[in-house]
Amino acid sequence: MERHFEEELKDLSKELLLMGSLVEGMILKAVQALVSRDDKMAREVREDDLKVDQLQLKIDEMCLTFLALRQPTAVDLRTITSAMKIITDLERMGDQAVNISESAIQENKEAPLSPFPDLPKLAGAVQKMVRGSLDAFVNKNAESAKAVCQSDDNVDDLYHKIFKELLTLMKADIENVSRGLHLILVARNLERIGDHATNIAEDVIYLVEGKDVRHHVEKV
Repeated sequence: MERHFEEELKDLSKELLLMGSLVEGMILKAVQALVSRDDKMAREVREDDLKVDQLQLKIDEMCLTFLALRQPTAVDLRTITSAMKIITDLERMGDQAVNISESAIQENKEAPLSPFPDLPKLAGAVQKMVRGSLDAFVNKNAESAKAVCQSDDNVDDLYHKIFKELLTLMKADIENVSRGLHLILVARNLERIGDHATNIAEDVIYLVEGKDVRHHVEKV
């Protein structure tokens, strides 16, 4: 019975990784749709979001079944409860990728803003955090999770830099206001995705070390 439960937990991790991979792809696709001005790609993000929602329901059901039938304790219990929290963060990341794709569609109706802010760099940093947090969960690696938490400062710095650049462009020319606001929303959604990746990393630290580091990450 115990060996069978280990296999079930491995299946849980696989499903969670699949959900994470889909979300990571949505982030990439949404930013590419913005940069390449591709409305078709932006609409694909919405379609992918339906798959993410379905996976959330599936994984949630798996976790509830484990809790009801297996009555896990210690690390196994923390694994399951952490997974339930992680899929919530992943689902919200998917929603934010959809927000970015919708901003891309609106932005694509107007001439591109010049100079274009360094949103791909911000997106790349955020994707690295998402991937790192999920790898830390699968490998139960608290040190990797702590590195993700610490990298959030870099994402915040990039966001504030882009925000200031866009604000300067909007102040310089009223014609830039509409496009600038859409891009600020994109940057804000990317920054929020980074926050959710940090949440996942904090869950991993709790899973591995049994220590709740929320609200005081500087102590990790």
